[in-house]
Amino acid sequence: MENWIFSIFPNETFVDLGLYQFGWEKCTPSHSFGPAARNHFLFHYVISGTGELRADDSKGITRVYQIKSGQGFMIFPGQVTTYTADQNLPWEYVWLEFDGLRVKEAVEIAGISMDHPVYHAKFKDLREEMMKEMMYIIHNKSAAPFHLIGHLYLFMDYMTRSAALPNVPKGSKLQDFYVKEALSFIEQNFQNDISVEDIASTCGLNRSYFGKIFKNAVGKSPQEFLLNYRMIKACELLKLTQLSIGDISSAVGYDNQLHFSRAFKNIYGISPRDWRKQNRLSI
Repeated sequence: MENWIFSIFPNETFVDLGLYQFGWEKCTPSHSFGPAARNHFLFHYVISGTGELRADDSKGITRVYQIKSGQGFMIFPGQVTTYTADQNLPWEYVWLEFDGLRVKEAVEIAGISMDHPVYHAKFKDLREEMMKEMMYIIHNKSAAPFHLIGHLYLFMDYMTRSAALPNVPKGSKLQDFYVKEALSFIEQNFQNDISVEDIASTCGLNRSYFGKIFKNAVGKSPQEFLLNYRMIKACELLKLTQLSIGDISSAVGYDNQLHFSRAFKNIYGISPRDWRKQNRLSI
């Protein structure tokens, strides 16, 4: 019997909460992964055993955490980490890699940050329900994407409620309004030649202040979000249409097909043409 399961989620068109890959592993003694950095949020829940996490905090200082069964740990985008199973009692864990507009808020509610990456549940029953949702996703990898995203939302709900801080500070209502206005502008104009200055101007803000409140709310800079949003739309067109690469480039706001192809490859690691070959739906 294999001691690990690994799957890549086949659909990346969910903006609020998207799934990238997931799995389960019963590690061998001293099994280690890293040092490495991820592009998205990666959450591990330890089912049994114990191990060590070495992770850079928000100041770039490497800290060491001992993590045991019933606990978990979050790896943040761009954070350098190494995690190692115990020599005598190696851990067994499940993991989900995800991202989206709603993730930063949920992680903060759960009291998890780069300075405090360890998940501690205050409610055992909710923690167990969270694990069940993780296992459901792992064992139903062939289910429809919408179905799995629904269970990802349930996982996020159980994670936040099982570990929620008692008093989470609420963001400024005015700042929330600006961010929603910016997201609406991007959704309606991503296909045009828009800049961060254009988005900030729509909100009546200068670029510096707008960039700060946007990143605080979304977890990505406006440039990063606009790029990712365009690439998500490009994937939809590559998978679902017969449009040429040049037409898709124009449709997501790139006049220069070469610039589009380079940006796409930086995100997905392969060219748009190769991505289409691997993901094209049968018609």
